[in-house]
Amino acid sequence: MTRLGHLFLQKDAGILNVYFTAGYPSLHDTLPIMKALEEAGADIIELGMPYSDPLADGPVIQQSSMVALDNGMTIATLLGQLKDFRSEVSLPVVLMGYINPVLQYGFEKFCTDAAAAGVDGLIIPDLPEFEFETIYGSVLARQGLDFIFLVTPETSEERLRKLDALSNGFIYAVSSSSTTGTDKNMEEVGVYLERLKSMNLRNPVMAGFGIRDKQTFDSACLHANGAIIGSAFVKALEGSADVAHTVKKFIAGVRNG
Repeated sequence: MTRLGHLFLQKDAGILNVYFTAGYPSLHDTLPIMKALEEAGADIIELGMPYSDPLADGPVIQQSSMVALDNGMTIATLLGQLKDFRSEVSLPVVLMGYINPVLQYGFEKFCTDAAAAGVDGLIIPDLPEFEFETIYGSVLARQGLDFIFLVTPETSEERLRKLDALSNGFIYAVSSSSTTGTDKNMEEVGVYLERLKSMNLRNPVMAGFGIRDKQTFDSACLHANGAIIGSAFVKALEGSADVAHTVKKFIAGVRNG
């Protein structure tokens, strides 16, 4: 069983997935932030691979990507930083990024190296379903990597069920078709998440986009297995001189208010 599978077997509610951009705010902050997230009480780490054109991301994550790239972060650098991280971090770790830099690195090599480092899964929003089915899915399966698809309120039931069948780990329920970091009407989000819940999907559902604090996290968790916080956490890291302290304070705010 994968780490994600084990997590959802042990805990089916209130799961906190925290996203941050690798190499931000400083190039070598990646592992210290990961360790601090585990110590502070996060359940899943979603590690962003910076890219120059992150179409699904709002201004906060876009800016963090630019800073990380300027710091010298690349896929090769990131995988080097992750080489021995399993000696210090036991949480499930998912890499989130875009297909172009992964293809430049070499998709099969990327999956091999990520799996060897101890990564558990991938989120690649711009990897088409058809290409996943016909080309890339088998590569991921050989390396034991979960692949998480995104769905939106506009996704049809037929497509939802298809993506649920293809996904492993969890379904990433984007709360709207806008970019990350924008405010959402949580009542409308709740109706959408309840629709997903009523479908009895094969995978657990994690809600994302617009989750920023205890109130929005708790609201999302009423209707889903957990929620994903990204932009608000990345913003908290901006200019931090003590990332471990920043992480601890932020996670405590989400968990305890």
